[in-house]
Amino acid sequence: MTEMTKSALSGKHVVLGVTGGIAAYKAVEIASRLRKAGAEVRVIMTRASQNFVTALTFREISGHAVITSMWTPVTEAKVEHIALADWADLVLVAPATANLIAKTAVGIADDMLTTTLLAVRVPVMIAPAMNTDMYENPVTQANIETLRQRGVIVIEPASGWLACNRMGKGRLPEPSSIVAEAEKLFSCQQSLAGRKILVTAGGTEEPLDPVRFLGNRSSGRMGYAIAAAAARRGADVTLVAGPVTLPDPVDVNVIHVRTAVEMHDAVLSRYDMSDAVIKAAAVADYRPEAVATDKIKKQDGDLVLRLVRNPDILLELGQKKTHQVLVGFAAETRDVEAYARTKLVKKNLDFIVANDVSRSDAGFGVSTNQAVLFFADGRREAYPLQEKSALAEVIVGHVSNLLKQGGDKHQF
Repeated sequence: MTEMTKSALSGKHVVLGVTGGIAAYKAVEIASRLRKAGAEVRVIMTRASQNFVTALTFREISGHAVITSMWTPVTEAKVEHIALADWADLVLVAPATANLIAKTAVGIADDMLTTTLLAVRVPVMIAPAMNTDMYENPVTQANIETLRQRGVIVIEPASGWLACNRMGKGRLPEPSSIVAEAEKLFSCQQSLAGRKILVTAGGTEEPLDPVRFLGNRSSGRMGYAIAAAAARRGADVTLVAGPVTLPDPVDVNVIHVRTAVEMHDAVLSRYDMSDAVIKAAAVADYRPEAVATDKIKKQDGDLVLRLVRNPDILLELGQKKTHQVLVGFAAETRDVEAYARTKLVKKNLDFIVANDVSRSDAGFGVSTNQAVLFFADGRREAYPLQEKSALAEVIVGHVSNLLKQGGDKHQF
């Protein structure tokens, strides 16, 4: 293999976790392909996985002893799961059963694989594989979403004929696809190294009185996914977040704010030192002119509120822009393209992410999104409905490419 065609996995240390699903046999080919790509592979098998494939098979494929128990005598002074966590560049769990996903989501560490996952500080990638009903169960979906918010990379299962003699979503993707995802991770892992990226997320709350506020339905998932994706590429990421219920992303400096004015001040104070700003927050356009000191009591007749304009953060950033790559969002319910193109020009953006938030499966409050990207050079790129984490990779990839070209928005 020549240097030009050298795999991004070459020389990388990969811990392959194999759990007790029927697709465990495919993990043998995954291990083989990882080694052929130049990675060094250590395999951890759960007890259940050994009912489907033997440790001997993985030992021969990987060239290393396979870890099947927490209680195997150690060969080094270091505790084994800590040693593996320190050794690894990537932990890949394929297949990842619903049980493994659930335990990891709540931090249970009752075997070598879950204990290693709790100790590791490198990227974690999981490939869920299970019966369709198990995969679509709200508990499983909530656990997967929890892991995504913590920065775990989830490879979507494929649809097709399942071992339970049914058609549906839940198949483990082909080993070649899984290894390609791992290779893609390393090929772009440091593409933002040394860059300072500022991201905003969530909605804002504009208080009416001590207990009430004006707000919106933004969950912050899109902005959080963008911050996590930028951090995985080596960026120094600051996330300015409105009130959300999400855990802070790993390796991201999070500034929590409440109001549009607080978000304005936090963003503007950091703008000059930023290489790129991605404004994914849904900032309130207006706020009450006055905030009541005490709770507003119910009374006869109507209550009239006077609202005043909040600062337009994105417009101000566009006016002050010197070297920064600037990205905005257009969350609309009608005339999405027209509003997005107008906003792109008016606010001096490099590109804008437009989405229809009237859809029940995209936009606010859900884990998926569908978007069209409009660029300053006139290009238009449409992306189908997908997980927000996947769309975040697209957005961050465009920012990375633009920064590589010196911020010239006409040479993407």
